[in-house]
Amino acid sequence: MNKIKLFATLAACIALIQNANACTGITLKSEDNATVVARTMDWSRAENNNMYVVVPRGHNQQSLLPDGTMDGLSFVSLYGYAGLAAAEPEFIVDGTNEAGLSAALFYFPNYGKYQEYNENSKDISLADFQVVSWILSRFSTIDQVKAAINDVRIINVDPSASTVHWRITEPSGRQVVLEIVDGRPNFYENEIGVLTNSPGFPWQMTNLNNYVNLHPGGAGPTQFGPITLRSFGSGSGFLGLPGDFTPPSRFVRAAFLKTFAQTQPTGEKSAEQAFHILNNVDVPSGVQFAVGKSPTNIPAATQWTIATDLKNKVIYYHTMYNRTIRSIDMKTIDFASVPFQYHPLDTEKQQTIFSVKID
Repeated sequence: MNKIKLFATLAACIALIQNANACTGITLKSEDNATVVARTMDWSRAENNNMYVVVPRGHNQQSLLPDGTMDGLSFVSLYGYAGLAAAEPEFIVDGTNEAGLSAALFYFPNYGKYQEYNENSKDISLADFQVVSWILSRFSTIDQVKAAINDVRIINVDPSASTVHWRITEPSGRQVVLEIVDGRPNFYENEIGVLTNSPGFPWQMTNLNNYVNLHPGGAGPTQFGPITLRSFGSGSGFLGLPGDFTPPSRFVRAAFLKTFAQTQPTGEKSAEQAFHILNNVDVPSGVQFAVGKSPTNIPAATQWTIATDLKNKVIYYHTMYNRTIRSIDMKTIDFASVPFQYHPLDTEKQQTIFSVKID
């Protein structure tokens, strides 16, 4: 990249991090023991440059620094990987490597804090939106990531930008959340398999106890003094499930729906199910702003949704323009010889509609 493009990239990344404020992730397990990680990606203020990226083994990357130069941590891919990126192909938001390790970033405002950038440590400084690429290129297990995390300094490229946190998942289903608070990395085992945004993951788990009354199915009938109360219809057992788009509410809603959804027979079917579940947290364009104040007229604030079968190494996605599911079968990619490449998520920004023929 030249200097002008670096600063343009820096501005785009800051906008990405500051505006990606409604992402929701879930994890499912199928009957054939496949783990599927899925999530939405939300930007409400502008359409982003969304793309899928294929990275071969041996690909060299270097981290962006606050001065706009690519002069930070240098790392070479031990593993090939593929994923979905925003702004620039180096900035993978959600991806999986050929060992089956998945990593993804989520917006985490006001609660995280990285170490301050120190020019004397620029050779180990790693921009937060390049952490996913670093993890996918270098590691095959969560324990390897945990052992290496203190060898790098994860930084903001701009002090005004917010922080992010990360979801890391193995094919076995083991998953951790990485949050950096007061400059210290914290790993939390994520047994519920859900992640949104702020507050921190431990708080979100504690908050689930406020919904101890929720259960699948119906409620009642209940004797209410001299009268009997009966539900108006199915689903009354989860009356009180929060329906707004705040991170705590999306966390509770996603946790309830994925926990009690029927287990599917295969990873592919679980991926299909993940899209249905995540429909419940899709954000319609405009609702995050006061009436008449929405800055754009994109189809949705949820710009894309991804579901990845870690056992079979297949990435599925759809976008706000076209909800037809597309797939990338990583098993068909020779990561030893494939060139580094990236392509837009949509070849045409238009919904695929099939006309039904009536005889």
